[in-house]
Amino acid sequence: MDPFTIACLCIGGMLLMMAIGLPVAVAMITASAVGMYVTAGLGFTLTTFRTLPFATASSYTFSAVPMFVAMGVIAGSSGIVADVYRSADMWLARVRGGLYMATTCASAAFGAVNGSTIVGAALFTRIALPEMIKLGYNRAASAGCIAAAGTFAAMIPPSITMVLYGVLTNESIGQILIAGIVPGILTALVYIVGIAIFVRIWPDWAPPTERHFPLKMRIASLKSVWPIAFIALIVVGGIYSGLVSPSAAGAVGAVGAIVVIMVTGRMNRHTITSSMSEAATTTAVMFFIVIGGLAFSRLLLVTGFIGDTLGVIQDLGLPAWVLLMALVALYIVLGMLMDPISMMVMTVPVVHPIVTGLGYDPIWFAIIMVKLIELSCITPPVGLNLFVVAGAGKGKVTTRQVYTGAIPFVFLELITLGLLLAYPEITLWLPTVMMR
Repeated sequence: MDPFTIACLCIGGMLLMMAIGLPVAVAMITASAVGMYVTAGLGFTLTTFRTLPFATASSYTFSAVPMFVAMGVIAGSSGIVADVYRSADMWLARVRGGLYMATTCASAAFGAVNGSTIVGAALFTRIALPEMIKLGYNRAASAGCIAAAGTFAAMIPPSITMVLYGVLTNESIGQILIAGIVPGILTALVYIVGIAIFVRIWPDWAPPTERHFPLKMRIASLKSVWPIAFIALIVVGGIYSGLVSPSAAGAVGAVGAIVVIMVTGRMNRHTITSSMSEAATTTAVMFFIVIGGLAFSRLLLVTGFIGDTLGVIQDLGLPAWVLLMALVALYIVLGMLMDPISMMVMTVPVVHPIVTGLGYDPIWFAIIMVKLIELSCITPPVGLNLFVVAGAGKGKVTTRQVYTGAIPFVFLELITLGLLLAYPEITLWLPTVMMR
């Protein structure tokens, strides 16, 4: 049996194992082990699984993941994010749909210190949803807005998704992180404009508002923004200036978050211990999945699957943009059926070399991939953030309401994706400036 056929059978076996309910990591590792054994023998297989876990765990690059997780959890549990939300609410109180916009702005700010979409969605469900319901906002739209705004953590650096993409592809994590800044801001602006339009189309989304805060109070509220701004500055500024590497920036950010809660008098034993515990648990789960993805990538390399597939695609003679659109459509469909991290880890080892082989910029495509990951987080029926909001809402909203409310924001994500596809300069401008 030729290696290409072996690779195809292993991919089919992996999908079958996932279909019957095995964890994604287990399915990838099992398929990889069997494929390597048949293709390269027992010695190669044992050597791979003896060295790969240690090499990944001890990787300087991968060490950024637990630090970014810890930074976001510490910032979220300390209460400084709630202060930013209240400040945004004060400035937008007179605007119809202002709480939606405040949630968008505060989530974007939190995204600058939080790398996890799940943490963002859960936190703002607790902070924003009760206030929205109290003021008569549409429950479905409120839940959809919170779920969608939580995805900013994937695009705005520091982003765990971007770090994992860099680990899987050996691309520059620093350039990927910097490339996400402008698309992240663009996404927030598209959301704000979209919300302003939606509340006019559907008046039941938000009641007319008569709330007003004095200018003095609004200006005073801005002092609550400095903790988030400080953490974001030392992380993103450190990477941009070259003072710290992307991996070291995670540790700097985590220490910065601890310093901030100490200075603001919010530090307690429970905050630190629970944050470290959550960071360890999240990292362990991701580590297992990444090991499976890297093993699967090595199988594809050994069998020559990627080179053969690229040759077949090139022989088709189709324009590169047609193939790119087909990949985007495929990812949108996969996002409806799989969780984001598993989808990325399983497909990136195959897709990344194909896309770069077609001549596309790898940093640009990394951001396109992250945007597709964002989209998958709020796409029914398996949108991860949708379940997080429904669960964290504790009966305030149903899963059906979250699904319904997310659909308009899926449309906004598609608009942003279209802009990033049509104008690569949006993504590549800042990394290009940084490299001068």
